[in-house]
Amino acid sequence: MPRPYQPSLLRLLHGATALLVAGAWATGLMVYSHFDGRWGRLPVAFPGEWIDIHGTAGVVLWPIALLFVLYALTLGRARLRQPANALALGALVLAVGSGKLMDESWLRQGDLGQGIYMVHLLAWLAVPLAVAMHVGSVLSRGGMVLARSMVSLQVRAQDRPGDWLHQLRRHFTR
Repeated sequence: MPRPYQPSLLRLLHGATALLVAGAWATGLMVYSHFDGRWGRLPVAFPGEWIDIHGTAGVVLWPIALLFVLYALTLGRARLRQPANALALGALVLAVGSGKLMDESWLRQGDLGQGIYMVHLLAWLAVPLAVAMHVGSVLSRGGMVLARSMVSLQVRAQDRPGDWLHQLRRHFTR
């Protein structure tokens, strides 16, 4: 059986998105624990301006997530037939979209009843569940071989960064 190969653009966008989502999720936990905490707080307070760090993570995540979503809806469309992939992408869109609509002064002022904040909290809860389902789906479909193919640094001859524009053109001219 041939080893699975994932396109390099997918691996780059997927990896960058995964790292930024993990960072945004962790900083979101700090923000929630400090400003809200109605469902519990972290047992230890971590010093720092976590709301600013979380906002910065969101600002950096926004363009990467947008590129990843565009990739998923075009070149990666077939992969969205896997429900766990579609669910993870949906959680990402919900988290980033609702985060863009947030006003950080709401939390600083204790205004926890804003509807979009509730949507953002829902997304914050949905992200780790969707990621767990996504990882579980990858492992059940292809095991560690498929999972390793997502972090492989191997690049085929027709899949270098200089080929990405050609890949997109070929997709749109079919």
